[in-house]
Amino acid sequence: MQAFRSSLFLLIIALAFCCFVCSKAQDCQLFGSLPNKVAYTITVDKPGRGNFTTIQKAIDSLPVKSNKWIRIQLAPGKYREKINLPVNKPCVFLDGGDKSLTSIEWDDHVDTSSSSTFSSFADNVVLKGITFKNTYNLEASTPRNTWKQAVAARIRGDKTLIYQCAFYGVQDTFWSDKGRHYIVDSYIEGSLDFIFGGGQSVYKDCTVSINVGELAPGTEAFITAQKREWATDTGGFVFKNSNFTGKGKAWLGRAWGAFATVIIVDSHMDDIIVPAGWHAWNSAANAKDTTYAESNNKGPGADTSKRVTWEKNLTAAQLSKFTDMSFINSDKWLASVPISSISV
Repeated sequence: MQAFRSSLFLLIIALAFCCFVCSKAQDCQLFGSLPNKVAYTITVDKPGRGNFTTIQKAIDSLPVKSNKWIRIQLAPGKYREKINLPVNKPCVFLDGGDKSLTSIEWDDHVDTSSSSTFSSFADNVVLKGITFKNTYNLEASTPRNTWKQAVAARIRGDKTLIYQCAFYGVQDTFWSDKGRHYIVDSYIEGSLDFIFGGGQSVYKDCTVSINVGELAPGTEAFITAQKREWATDTGGFVFKNSNFTGKGKAWLGRAWGAFATVIIVDSHMDDIIVPAGWHAWNSAANAKDTTYAESNNKGPGADTSKRVTWEKNLTAAQLSKFTDMSFINSDKWLASVPISSISV
C-alpha cells in the first residue's frame, strides 16, 4: 500500500508539472525573411479586393492551435466590427499598416466583460498600426452623466506585442487583463480607470492622454486601476519613457487590487496629475500593500512633494526588478515575434 501511495504521489507530481509546462504559451515559428517572417498572409479589404471583407471572417478562417505565425493584413479603412480572437487561434499578426488610416470601432457598453470592441484571448499575438475605439462614451448623443464601462481592447493572452497602435475610450479603455504584454510607441486615451486589469505589462514610448471633458462635471479621473490581488501575483504596469498629457486633472492610479503595482520611470508629465498622485480606493489597507513608485520623471506633473505618504521610494535594485525587460521577457519571447523594428 505504501508503494502504491508513493507511486500515486509521483504520478500526481508528474501530471502537475506537465500541466504547468503545457499551460505556458509556446513560441511560434518564424519563416522567410524580414520584415515580416510569417508562414503566409491573408488580406482583409472592405470593398472585396482581398481574401475577406471582414476581420472576424479572416480570424475565423485561421487554423486551430497553429504554431506558425500568420499575418492578417488590413487594407486602410474604418472597420465597424466587434472582434473576438479566441484562445485556440494563437500566432496571429494583425497588421493595420498605419493607425491613422486603419481603425476598428464599436459601441458596446452593457458591462465590462462583454463591451470590448476587440477581445484577444490567444497567446502570441502581434497588433500593429491599428486604432481601436469604443465610441459609446465618445458619441455626442451620450449624456455626460450616463457614461458606462466601454472597453476598446481587452488583452487576455500571454506574449502580446502591441506596436504603433491607438486606443480611444472614456471609462476602461485598455484592459490588460492577464498575461505579459509589451505596448510600444502607442497612444491610449480615456478618463476613468482607462488602463486597467491584472496583466503584467510594459508601456514604452507611449502617450497617455486624459479626456476629462468627457466625464460629468466634478467626476474624478483615474489613469490606472491595476489589479494585483495577492503578494504572489506577478501583475503590474510599468511605464517607461512615456508622455502623460491631456486636458483636466487625473490621479495616476487607484488600487483595484490590494497589491496594485504601477511604476513610472523616465517619463514626462504635463500639469494634469492630481498632486497626491495615488488613491487607495475601497480600502485604507491598500495603502500599505500597493507598490506605486515614480523615478526620474520630468514636467510639472512629476513633482512628488505632495504625493501620498505611502508612495514607495524604491531603491535602484528594487526598481530594476520592474524596469528591466526580464519583468515580461525572461524567456526571450520577444525575439520570436515576426517584426524586427521594436526595441527591447
